[in-house]
Amino acid sequence: MGAIRTPIPVKLIAPMLAADPASFQPAQEALEERFGPLDFVSNDLPFTFTRYYAEELGEHLLRRFVSVRDLIDPGELAGIKLWSNTLEDSLRRAGKRTVNVDPGYVCGGKLVLATTKDQAHRIYLCDGIYAEATLLYRAGKFVPQPWTYPDYASEPYHRILMDIRTRYMAQLRAAER
Repeated sequence: MGAIRTPIPVKLIAPMLAADPASFQPAQEALEERFGPLDFVSNDLPFTFTRYYAEELGEHLLRRFVSVRDLIDPGELAGIKLWSNTLEDSLRRAGKRTVNVDPGYVCGGKLVLATTKDQAHRIYLCDGIYAEATLLYRAGKFVPQPWTYPDYASEPYHRILMDIRTRYMAQLRAAER
C-alpha cells in the first residue's frame, strides 16, 4: 500500500474564447478577484479550428490564455469549473454567452482541462465535472493524445503552455528554497 501524500500544487489556467476582445476583461477581473493576480496573459489567437461555438459566441473567435500566480490544489478543479460556468452565465447578453472559460491546470507532467462532457478518456471528479489529461509533457515538450482537440495540438498553443509551465516550475523551485 502506498502512502497517501498531499498533492503538489498546480498552476491554474483559464483558456478563454470570445468574439470581442473586450469580453475577456470582465472574465479576467472575476478570475483575479476569486483566485488572485494573473501572472500570464497571452496575445489573442484566431480560433479557426471549429465552428462549434460560432452560433452562441459569434464569428471570428479569439483564444486567450491566462494563468493565475498563486498555485492551487488540483482537487479544486471541479469546483473551479462550476464557478466558471456561473461566471459565463453572469456575463451573458441576450441569452448568449459572451465568453467561454475552460479552466484547467498545468503541472510538471501534463495539461489537465475540466469539462462537463463525459468520454471514455475522461475521469469523473464530482458534481457533473470530468477531467481530461489533454496534453502530456514528455522529453521537453507537450505531446498531444489521440483525443486532444486540434487547437491544443497546435504549436502556438504549445509555446504558450510551455511559457506557463516554465513559470510554474520556477515557482516550485523557489518554494523548495
